[in-house]
Amino acid sequence: MKLLYSRISCVDQNPSRQLVDSKQYDHVLTDHCSGSIPLYDRPKGSQIKKLVEQGKVKEIHIHSIDRLGRDLISTLSVWNELTQKGIIIQCKNPTIRNIDENGKIDKFSELMMSILSTMSSFERTLIKERQMEGIKIRKEKGLYGGRVIGSFESPEQLLKKGRSMRILEYINKGYSYENISKIIPCSKTTIVKVKKVSELVLN
Repeated sequence: MKLLYSRISCVDQNPSRQLVDSKQYDHVLTDHCSGSIPLYDRPKGSQIKKLVEQGKVKEIHIHSIDRLGRDLISTLSVWNELTQKGIIIQCKNPTIRNIDENGKIDKFSELMMSILSTMSSFERTLIKERQMEGIKIRKEKGLYGGRVIGSFESPEQLLKKGRSMRILEYINKGYSYENISKIIPCSKTTIVKVKKVSELVLN
């Protein structure tokens, strides 16, 4: 099955520029939603996930690489997942393709994604450094509101946190710990903790 996928942010936007020569595809799927939503959480994106899991998809064509995710990390995650499954991704902007006509990894596209991956890693490092700098400044000013040493957080309080709820949501959807840690982001230790606490509370 050969799919053409597009996404536009608003209903009144015209997706025609992303749907050129759409008659050559078996299915044309268009999401009308914010790009901040992960691909598989979008209405049409969830359909793609089901078709992929059923082994029905051979190729996915997109107008631009950012159609695959809400940010660079989630885009790379989807790209790598589909590549491992042997599903061809053909992108027009930039012009890259994960698997060539011979069924091998396209070297140029692999280089491009490697560069993007490095940029993503660098971006995460910068964000973490800024967070630590911000915490340090707030501590010096006596404004940091981190949990007081020796304080207690009940399982119910942990599970009511927004981050915990998102972690459980992705776990229930079958996401791997590695993908969840990139999407939210958080450590794998936090994911394991939330999962164990939720199992204890529910059981």
